[in-house]
Amino acid sequence: MPKNVTPYKDSELGKKEQVAQMFDTISEKYDGLNRVISFGIDVKWRKKVLKMVADTQPQTILDIATGTGDLAILMANTSATEIIGADISAGMLDVGRKKIAERKMDNKIKMVLADSENLPFDDNYFDAITVAFGVRNFETLEKGLSEILRVLKPGGIFVILETSVPTQFPYKQGYTFYSKFILPAIGKLFSKDKSAYAYLSESASVFPYGEALNNILRKIGFIEVQNLPQTFGVATIYSASKK
Repeated sequence: MPKNVTPYKDSELGKKEQVAQMFDTISEKYDGLNRVISFGIDVKWRKKVLKMVADTQPQTILDIATGTGDLAILMANTSATEIIGADISAGMLDVGRKKIAERKMDNKIKMVLADSENLPFDDNYFDAITVAFGVRNFETLEKGLSEILRVLKPGGIFVILETSVPTQFPYKQGYTFYSKFILPAIGKLFSKDKSAYAYLSESASVFPYGEALNNILRKIGFIEVQNLPQTFGVATIYSASKK
């Protein structure tokens, strides 16, 4: 089981509540800061996720840990008639709803306050489910993945976009230095919550990636599991399906 890193080490709240509080705090600056810390490459990664999902011609899509809705908004470019973005942070969802309203997509994308480990949806409902930079924030990874499997239709596609750790020199050493020193420093410049980006860095460094996450997905019951490293391995796209 992955190490359970929390944003606020002196807090009496559980990880779930701490994560919601952290993202509420940084929600207004999250999009801009995300572009800065990833040098904008995250946009390219999300477009790859979009293509994988679009190729399956889904009618219903669930984007879990949707945050401010970047990936949910991209999914409007698929054949889907119903797109739901779910997150535990009300602050992030508020920002996302504003973006959706500005694009006049209210009739196609719905933002819902929901817990990934207790999803308020029927079994076998969604043709496609995505999670971008969110699975490492699950309080109990296996429980969250089991819920995703439950609401995914048989034959549906599940795609994860998540940070990972490069394994080859010099990318591994460069990533370690960047995530340990540079990323938290940038976070402090942009956000009053000094713990937020230190947490994001630490949680990324201890979260299982590559074949380790593949094996967890298979253990939960997913099939056709594969992983596609991105940009020297600093992120990975995982895809899976359901019997």
